[in-house]
Amino acid sequence: MEASEVLFSCSTNYKLTFTARGTELRKKSRKRNCRLDFFFFHFGSYSVTAFFCLLVPAACGILVPRPGINPCSLNWERQEREHIDYCGYSVLPMAVEQDMLIAVEPVKTHILQLANTNPLYPYWVKKKMKITLSLPRRDFSTSANNIQIDKTKPLWHNYFLCGFKGIQEHFGLSDLTGMNCLVDGNIPPSSGLSSSSALVCCAGLVTLTVLGMNLSKVELAEICAKSEHYTGTEGGGMDQSISFLAEEGTAKLIEFSPLRATDVKLPSGAVFVIANSCVEMNKAATSHFNIRVMECRLAAKLLAKHKCLPWEEVLRLEEVQAKLGVSLEEMLLITEDTLHSEPYSPEEICRCLGISLQELKTQILSPNTQDVLTFKLYQRAKHVYSEAARVLQFKKICEEAPDNTVQLLGELMNQSHVSCRDMYECSCPELDQLVDICRKFGAQGSRLTGAGWGGCTVSIVPADKLSSFLANVHEAYYQRSNRSLVPEKQSLFATKPGGGALVFLEA
Repeated sequence: MEASEVLFSCSTNYKLTFTARGTELRKKSRKRNCRLDFFFFHFGSYSVTAFFCLLVPAACGILVPRPGINPCSLNWERQEREHIDYCGYSVLPMAVEQDMLIAVEPVKTHILQLANTNPLYPYWVKKKMKITLSLPRRDFSTSANNIQIDKTKPLWHNYFLCGFKGIQEHFGLSDLTGMNCLVDGNIPPSSGLSSSSALVCCAGLVTLTVLGMNLSKVELAEICAKSEHYTGTEGGGMDQSISFLAEEGTAKLIEFSPLRATDVKLPSGAVFVIANSCVEMNKAATSHFNIRVMECRLAAKLLAKHKCLPWEEVLRLEEVQAKLGVSLEEMLLITEDTLHSEPYSPEEICRCLGISLQELKTQILSPNTQDVLTFKLYQRAKHVYSEAARVLQFKKICEEAPDNTVQLLGELMNQSHVSCRDMYECSCPELDQLVDICRKFGAQGSRLTGAGWGGCTVSIVPADKLSSFLANVHEAYYQRSNRSLVPEKQSLFATKPGGGALVFLEA
């Protein structure tokens, strides 16, 4: 049985001893031991009686067919309930060492209570947890059987509610037990490292564990990808998939329909470095993200119509290629011949498809993109098809491991950033500046990672240049501005592929 098919199991490598003053943890990994000890220092101060703790890693996309819009293999009803994704191509992420932690206590009531150790998050509800003597002003409480998610506000607890609701609806449950949860994380918010998806995955696995039910990693990843759409973001399945399917020491080629993961061994002579631009972009708080989704969908429909395919059924660019049975290179030529580089108006799209403006708005566009005046279809399709080809080239180079592997992989990452910047238009001046600085000081390649419009870059750096690279980038980008106020461990760090989610049970 493949790793992706194995039922998610709890870690037995941890021994937790809960006391009135805190928690002691014993495990072989000294680095993660320190991370968890710090969390349990907070944990003990809340006087919480926990039954288990859960960890979900952050994710970094090394190469993806578009930032933030990845397909998951789910069937959906059409329109508002149909949130299948819009590209369909393989992605190449890895889990990184930053993570989200949740300590959990099941309770006999039907109340779901959440608290966050991070002082950045504001006070939502003036109510104390029954299990605490004193509580930080960051708590939230709601009925476990009446989950309401406000799509208009990107509140941190909404992402937890997504995962909780996803499991509830998957099993058709109507009478769920409550729980008290304390959340802590060291993933910088809105940085492109999937902090929101990590919280959704935490909630999904927490709920599954409390209920004593089992799902495969693939099933759980698909449910979490689906449930994150409750926030109103038309995202996909890469982040959730790597959260559960990641394995220490290897990146993953993640393919969809059906969801599956293949190891990709990264070159030993290079290190991947994450650099935070310190520009935050919450994808649930802006229409940029969903506009790209719609542009990819519209491009797929126009390409299908031009090739006399049943365009009404087409939702993803990958579907067009699959139905035509042609290569990615041929799809790039078809895109050149079919779509023009000037932006399309809604009226022109309607003429191309032979539909009314009302049909376009109600049957194809999402609610928050119905008033968009122009759509850049040529640019989005060209980026997706070219990036899909780069993902496969990246994997092939890693497998063949030529002498200039690091240089070749760097060139692909550089090409990716140019395409993200110019064709997908999801970069920003700070990201472009940071990419240039990283290349200047020794990175063989550098690109934005995550949804874009802010967040982080990922660079491939020769291992023997790492120390000087970190020092020079820190001075050039962070020390010469107020960005130096950001904690260094959250702004610039080397990383390596980490493992997936874990559950720590009390011994």
